[in-house]
Parts: sequence; C-alpha cells; structure tokens
Amino acid sequence: HEVELGVVIGKKGKDISKHEALNYVLGYALCLDITARDIQSEYKKKGWPWGIAKCFDTFAPISEVVLKDKVSNPNNLDIMLKVNGIVKQNSNTSNMAFSVEQIIEFISSIMTLESGDLIMTGTPEGVSEIIKDDIIEARLSDLCEIKVTVS
Repeated sequence: HEVELGVVIGKKGKDISKHEALNYVLGYALCLDITARDIQSEYKKKGWPWGIAKCFDTFAPISEVVLKDKVSNPNNLDIMLKVNGIVKQNSNTSNMAFSVEQIIEFISSIMTLESGDLIMTGTPEGVSEIIKDDIIEARLSDLCEIKVTVS
C-alpha cells in the first residue's frame, strides 16, 4: 500500500510554470497505490516492465474529489493510512520531495495535461504488506477518506 495525494487537473495545459500551476487544478483526492510486490520482483529480475504489478482490478482506490477552493494549501495536508487499525503511514504533504506546483511544472514540460487527468504525487514512508481481508483506512486531513477491505 501507498497512500498518496492525488491532484486532479481542471483544464488543458502544457509547459505550465510552477507559479501558474494551481490555476490548472480542479481539486484533490486521496489515492491508494497498491503494488503486487511478488509480481514486481519477478518481472524486474526478468527485465520485463514491472508497472503491470500496479495494474490489477481494485489496485487504485480513489476518494471523491475535493474542489481546490476547499483546500487552502495542498502542500500542508495531513495524510494517514491504517491497516487493521494500526497506523502504517502518517505524514504531511509538506514533507513531499516536490511541491504540487513543481510536480505540475515538471510533468507538463513532458506532456500536455488534460482536464480530468489525475497525478498521484508519491507516498510517505511506512509502506508495508497487505493480505486478503486486511482493512485499509486512509484520511487526507479532514477533507476525505477511504476505507477498503483487501479482496
């Protein structure tokens, strides 16, 4: 499991400066990025594309979108994840390696961002294994939450 801030793009943009970046945001979401580590390891050893380890049904639960006008600063949001009631990840988006603005600037320098695109910004420390029937609960400040059972 990896809990992440999701940034939902609201309008098309290319080569967006970090100073203009938030003008292209529709809102934010809480995202879970699930990886089948066994498949990832096997594919890495074989030199195969390992991204498929993130591409199975139910591997990316996403909360409802919180419109950006309800978020005063996306770079200062608490983000937390529990597995079976035990906190596994607990941080703040201020600890991200790159700000939301820097991420948008970089990605838009490579590709055009379209309305509805979702950028998953990376995860804090505390990634751990999950198994069938585990209950995952995640929260983004007081804005949104996700609760799922691993199937």
